[in-house]
Amino acid sequence: MSVLPESSERLNLREQVERLLPGWQSWYPSLFDAAADLGLIRARVCAPSSLLLSTRHAAVQQEALQAFKEKWLVEDEPDPPRLPIRLQRAPQRPPQKLQKWRR
Repeated sequence: MSVLPESSERLNLREQVERLLPGWQSWYPSLFDAAADLGLIRARVCAPSSLLLSTRHAAVQQEALQAFKEKWLVEDEPDPPRLPIRLQRAPQRPPQKLQKWRR
C-alpha cells in the first residue's frame, strides 16, 4: 500500500489519512492519532536543549544577520588585539607574631 499519491501532486496529512482510512473521525480523537497509527508520522526523540526556541532558530537568525550584512555591505569588525594580562601581586608583609593575651 503506497502512502504517497501516484500523481506528482503531494497530499497534505488530512488528505493522506482520508485516502487510507475514510471516516477516521469516528475512531480517532485527532488527525495526528490516526496518522500515527497509519504510519504516516512518527515521533522522534530529541535532546531537551533542542526544544529551546533560541537554539532552534539560531540558524535562521544567523542567515538573517548574514543577509543584512550582504545587503548593507557591513563588514565584520576586526577583533581587538589581545594583550597579555598581567596580574600584579600584592606586596608581601612579614608574618606577624602572635601575642598572648594576659588578664
